[in-house]
Amino acid sequence: MIKIILPLVLGKYSAMCLGPFILLRDKNQLTDYTLLNHEMIHFFQQLELVLVIHWILYVFFYLTGRAKGLDHDQAYRNNPFEREAYANEADLLYVLKRTPYAWVKYLKRRR
Repeated sequence: MIKIILPLVLGKYSAMCLGPFILLRDKNQLTDYTLLNHEMIHFFQQLELVLVIHWILYVFFYLTGRAKGLDHDQAYRNNPFEREAYANEADLLYVLKRTPYAWVKYLKRRR
């Protein structure tokens, strides 16, 4: 993974994964292994969905949440890609045991 520091581009977000690139807001995040693992989970999601399909679905899930009355943060957190990443970010071995399309089990909306 290639890590790039872009403090002004990310705004309030800590990091973002775009294919093999992890964009970070701050160089101190290079040692935040939970954050890096969260982004690595997104890398594998993108890899299995050939990047473009992942982002189309990501936006679809977000907009669906907004259409259902969720605010920005709720729609973001309810996105199945984010739910998988947040649920497993502390398990630094998760990407080694993760099954393809593991995000599908997070499709059902949380209450």
